[in-house]
Amino acid sequence: MDEILRQLPKKAAEKHKENKKFFTKLKRKPPKNLDYVMQELHETEFERTDCLTCANCCKTTGPLFTNIDIERISKFFRMKPQKFIAQFLRVDEDNDYVLQEVPCTFLGDDNRCSIYDVRPKACREFPHTDRKKFQQISNLTLKNVAICPAAFNIVEEMKKRLP
Repeated sequence: MDEILRQLPKKAAEKHKENKKFFTKLKRKPPKNLDYVMQELHETEFERTDCLTCANCCKTTGPLFTNIDIERISKFFRMKPQKFIAQFLRVDEDNDYVLQEVPCTFLGDDNRCSIYDVRPKACREFPHTDRKKFQQISNLTLKNVAICPAAFNIVEEMKKRLP
């Protein structure tokens, strides 16, 4: 996995132009069965991908924390939301709550999340490849293929299935 992660940014950069063109076309005229195809590709990929061997998303990027996430996680820690924010979060340039630092504070040495059951929505849904109206998040997906080997594989398979 280390070798795959080392090569992933380069491979994603090499495919960026091709992927951008593909997503532009997809956005313009999404196939009627896109959600179905994406669900199938997502499920197939995650049958063979074990996120615990990777955790690159947790090591290199941080999720957005919604107010609902903050309430839920604060309750888990039995602390006031403002204390949770002060201890773990900061406001980014888009005025969103994000982690103060990466890798994620809640990621263990074994690649397990210490708040898995109450993790932020962004973490639960990452890499967002099974999302409905997938064509609407093409910019996010272009970023995620450089972070997540599974997302990279799903996009490569998409290009074969949806010419």
